[in-house]
Amino acid sequence: MSIEYNRIAVVGAGAWGTALAQVAAKAGRDVTLWARESEVVASVNGSHENTTFLPGIALDESLRATADLKEAAAADAVLMVTPAQHMRRVLEELAPDIAAGKPVVLCAKGIEQSTNRLLTEVLAEAMPQAAPAVLSGPSFAAEVARGLPTAVTLACEDEQVAEALAHAIGLPTFRPYYSSDLTGAEIGGAVKNVLAIACGIVEGKKFGDSARAALTTRGFAELTRLGLAMGARAETLAGLSGLGDLILTCNSPKSRNMSLGIALGEGKSLNDIMGARNSVSEGVHSATAVVALARHHGIEMPIAEAVADIVTGAATVDNVIAALLARPFRSET
Repeated sequence: MSIEYNRIAVVGAGAWGTALAQVAAKAGRDVTLWARESEVVASVNGSHENTTFLPGIALDESLRATADLKEAAAADAVLMVTPAQHMRRVLEELAPDIAAGKPVVLCAKGIEQSTNRLLTEVLAEAMPQAAPAVLSGPSFAAEVARGLPTAVTLACEDEQVAEALAHAIGLPTFRPYYSSDLTGAEIGGAVKNVLAIACGIVEGKKFGDSARAALTTRGFAELTRLGLAMGARAETLAGLSGLGDLILTCNSPKSRNMSLGIALGEGKSLNDIMGARNSVSEGVHSATAVVALARHHGIEMPIAEAVADIVTGAATVDNVIAALLARPFRSET
């Protein structure tokens, strides 16, 4: 292969960023993990563990953490794993030191709430010289960090670059399937977070497995309508970054978004739920942006709208459920 990426930087040392750094280190790469928190840098370098965001998992001893973005910028490829709502700010900090054409892989899943922009659009504005890529798929951080098997989508306009990135971070237990459909890879990851909150509410309300399966399926129809309207390919939406991630996130309380929905369904307040967490439930922030994009494209997304109404306080959980169940019967397709 003519392209090789041996030095990998991971920007964002939450659970998912740490897991991806672990994967790249196990793949034999020279990995730098950037963290804003000094205690995370000290923990990773001192005890080879991220005690703040991924406790109990031993990290590869070759993995090194830093608080200096310039060190991250010097890598051959950069994986961006900061939360979606903070992505623009970190990209702008990093941009002056990123060489033209360097792959920057967006690994966060969400839509910028203030602008309703996909993260690829944020990257194009904040760091236009970068070669954009998206990594998304069914992947719980702790499972990936422990070496349990999964597969993901790695999308890049230049499939040769995508293939090289897949070889750089791929393992027998972490299998990147490459694609050129960035929009499709990104839409799946953003919308499934919103739908997972809805599925969590169904679980919290004890409506049963049948209701959750039906909601997941109708949610996938919403995801597909929006994705196709925005130029995504149907096969991407039905693949790992779309349907695959949706199945995972809507069926496990280990999902941050589903667990938040469960708590809402049990009657807890959003402020109390969010206040007790040190991790981001991105669906809360992306819900209104997803609905805004759907309206812009003339797409009907009643489940996403219901979640947006709940997290913004426009409607109660019970009122939203009653409204969804009262919708008129219609053709499935």
